[in-house]
Amino acid sequence: MERINPDLVVRDTEGKPNTVRYESINALLLNEFLKEHHKVQGLEDKIAQQQKEMKVLTAQLKQQAAQIQKVTSQLEKGKPAVPVVATNP
Repeated sequence: MERINPDLVVRDTEGKPNTVRYESINALLLNEFLKEHHKVQGLEDKIAQQQKEMKVLTAQLKQQAAQIQKVTSQLEKGKPAVPVVATNP
């Protein structure tokens, strides 16, 4: 404990570690838990936002694929049945 947080260690008159202030540990642990909890909440919010963005991008991609298919079909209709090759004699 002394290496992690020396303020939690109570020393005797000779300066040797005597006991640990356990009542302070609970407050430190709660504080660390709250910090991590806020981080997790922030990450969950970020994931939710990214999922919404992915849905929008997926819809746009499907729309573009449909447009590409439509243009491809129109181009294929305009092509001659037999390909014409021009040669120079």
